[in-house]
This record gives sequence, C-alpha cells and structure tokens, in this order.
Amino acid sequence: MTSALDALPRIGAPATRALNNAGYKTLRDLAGVPRAELARLHGMGPKALGIIQRSLEEHDLRLG
Repeated sequence: MTSALDALPRIGAPATRALNNAGYKTLRDLAGVPRAELARLHGMGPKALGIIQRSLEEHDLRLG
C-alpha cells in the first residue's frame, strides 16, 4: 500500500513541476527542507507551500 508520504500532495502543476525538477518526488523528500529554499523555486507559491506544510504536519513532520 502506498503511503501519503510516498507522493506529492495536490498543489497544482507548476508547483509539482518545480519540485520534480529540483529532485523532490515525494512528500517524505520535503521533510526538513527549508521553506525559503522551496519558495525560491519557479512555480512555487504561498498556497502550495501551505499545502505542503499542512500535509507534512499530518505526519508529525515539517519544513526546515
């Protein structure tokens, strides 16, 4: 069974492409990554960052 940590949350195509291009393929990959680092990615906006943060918090994880 696939865990929610093994996929990216639904954040929109531009933000998903930005994460994939930067090498982030799963929610688990994002745990501990500095929020500012993700915010610098082209296509990553405040809404997507909020969704990522909330998704991580559901698993007792967070951005760095």
